[in-house]
Parts: sequence; C-alpha cells; structure tokens
Amino acid sequence: MIMCCGEALIDMLPRTTTAGEDAFSPYAGGAVFNTALALGRLGLDTSFFTGLSSDMFGDILREALTASGVDHSPCATLDLNTTLAFVRLINGQASYAFFDENTAGRMITEAHLPKLGDEVEALHFGAISLIPDPCGATYESLMRREHGARVISLDPNIRPGFISDPAKHRSRIDRMIAMSDIVKMSDEDLEWFGQPDMATAAKLWLGQGPSLVVFTRGPDGAIGFTTEHTVEVEGVAVRVADTVGAGDTFNAGILASLKWDHVLTKKAMKTLSAEAVGNALRLGAKAAAVTVSRPGANPPWASEIGF
Repeated sequence: MIMCCGEALIDMLPRTTTAGEDAFSPYAGGAVFNTALALGRLGLDTSFFTGLSSDMFGDILREALTASGVDHSPCATLDLNTTLAFVRLINGQASYAFFDENTAGRMITEAHLPKLGDEVEALHFGAISLIPDPCGATYESLMRREHGARVISLDPNIRPGFISDPAKHRSRIDRMIAMSDIVKMSDEDLEWFGQPDMATAAKLWLGQGPSLVVFTRGPDGAIGFTTEHTVEVEGVAVRVADTVGAGDTFNAGILASLKWDHVLTKKAMKTLSAEAVGNALRLGAKAAAVTVSRPGANPPWASEIGF
C-alpha cells in the first residue's frame, strides 16, 4: 500500500453560469489528495492521511476518495472548517487564493498520527501542507518516524506566495529531502532553491540521502537522476485545458511504475536501473498528459492509459 500524506481541500474553480455570469464551483482537490486519487484510479492499493473536516466540504472530500478507491480511514476528523482555494486561470496556468486559518487540515498534531501496519510500503508527502504549523511539523514528524522502514516520496511543490518565512521552510524541506528516497520537483521549484541547474541540484541532493531525483519540465518532459544514471523522457503532446494537478499525477505515475517494476522497497531503490527510472518517468508523463487535457485535477483511470 502507498499512503499519501498531505493537504485535501476544496478548489473553487472559475465557471460561467447558464445566465452568463462568472462564478466559482467547488471541486475536491489538494496536491497530495490529487496524487492519492491518481494512484487509486491506476489500481494501486492507496490510503490517505490528513485532517478532514466534519463539515459538508469534508464529506465531499471523503466521497471523492472513496469513489477513486482510496482508503481514508487513517484521516483524523476535526470539527473545523475545510480549507478553500479559489483558483484563477490565465492561459491555462493556475494561481490560488487560500483560506486556511484554523482549518481541519492545518490543525492536525502528532496526536492525530495513524499507526501504520506492514502493508504500508511507501509514503508520499508534499506541497502546501508542509508550510504552516502545526500540520507541517506533524508531517515532518511522521516522515521522521517512518523513513527508516518505508520508501519516502517528496514533492515540495513550492508556492512562494504562501511561504512567509522562506528560511524556515527551506530548512524543513532540506531535512525532509535527507529522509526521502524519491524527490520530485518542477523546473520552477528549482529556481526557488537557488540551484544553478538540475544536474548540480541532483548531485547535491543525491549526496544527502535520496536514491532518485526527478525534475519535470512541462511540455519538454522530465529528467531523472540517480548516482549511476541520468534518464530523460520527452513530454506527451496534448491540447492543454489547464495544468491543475499535472505534477500531482506525475508523482502517482512514478510511484505506480516503481511498484509495478517491483522496486518500491528501501533496498531496491538504492540500485535503480536506468530502465526502471525511464519506465517511471514515461508513465508519469503519460498520466499527467491526460490530466492537463481536461479541466481541473481529474487524473486518468488505468483504462485511459492502456492498463
């Protein structure tokens, strides 16, 4: 089983009413939530951990997880509001306004952490849930508790506009990178870390602990680094509706491929072949291409990508 650990929220997406008025419509979302849905839809045994509200929006999130085959029983239920993210799309690129103070997802603590059984092989972390406390410290604590026994995947998914203390957040991400086996970033994330290029950044981070560092490059595909291999794959050409959920779906493709290639273990991750890395990048790109071809974060089902 792969457990995704991070935010679940409601994306308020721009829509036009039948009367021609601009409006917002609620959709289940959140970066780590999207990765969980994508894994579930690909047929992977998937669970999810966050704080979910007891409100109506929390019910929408639980229903969406169930519909995609994701086990949400590890989630804590809190009598607090659900995080809302109002989305603005300009030329297909998304920008966000978050309403997150004292929400169910933000206020989880170590007391809410689930106990994990041996069936959990890997944990995926990332995105805005790592920025604020107490939730950021809670996820870091979970990673610290589990990284010695389970494969750890991390996508920092940097959102500079929400990081009020860059030095503090960079320190947290540096600590989490050192505990991770897989680190995935976009080319835009790399700029925030101040690294001159992907190869230099990969060498630095591989030396701190990870076995695989991946950079996505939008329509130009992706590149993966291990200590022994550098593997590049091309992007999949599609008509882009918007980019919401693209990187999240890519994460699911990486994890699914490694699982199917029987290398999603602590031992196997240390000696990944170029073939396994290439398979992971290609599936990530293929799955993400479906997501960007339709509005909102709507990851593909296995049958849509030939499985």
